[in-house]
Amino acid sequence: MKTKGTGKLVLAVIVCQLAGVFGSLFTMPAIPTWYASLNKPSFAPPGWLIGTIWLILYTLMGISLYLVWISKKKHKTRATRMFEFQLILNALWSFLFFGLRSPLYGLIGIAMVWVAILATIIFFYKIDKKAAYLLVPYLAWVSIATLLNYLIFMLN
Repeated sequence: MKTKGTGKLVLAVIVCQLAGVFGSLFTMPAIPTWYASLNKPSFAPPGWLIGTIWLILYTLMGISLYLVWISKKKHKTRATRMFEFQLILNALWSFLFFGLRSPLYGLIGIAMVWVAILATIIFFYKIDKKAAYLLVPYLAWVSIATLLNYLIFMLN
């Protein structure tokens, strides 16, 4: 039984990390070229820090998903679908901002991500409070990223 639970945990974390891998396909080529040429606010973090933070956040997201996945409570399917939706939006943001090289589309996309994360937290809270709390750092980081995206849009 423990092995089965461990497998689900690993799968949940891998799924979340794969969203990051998908996003990096658009992000990595644009950083040394297009992104480097943009005017950015003084608080824009260095790339190595952003990558490290996302690695941690995707892991927390996976643990959160796992806690809901193994729950016996009702409505976990709806909560899981909301999680999947926000994860897709998360990966889509990299395409909008870096792939299309559009701070405007990125801003629209990240605003949608923020709302979807908040909705996911609300859904998860009804199933497992720990799962909801594990998503709070993600919401905080996306709040900072939204501000950064907005300022890049305004400065360029």
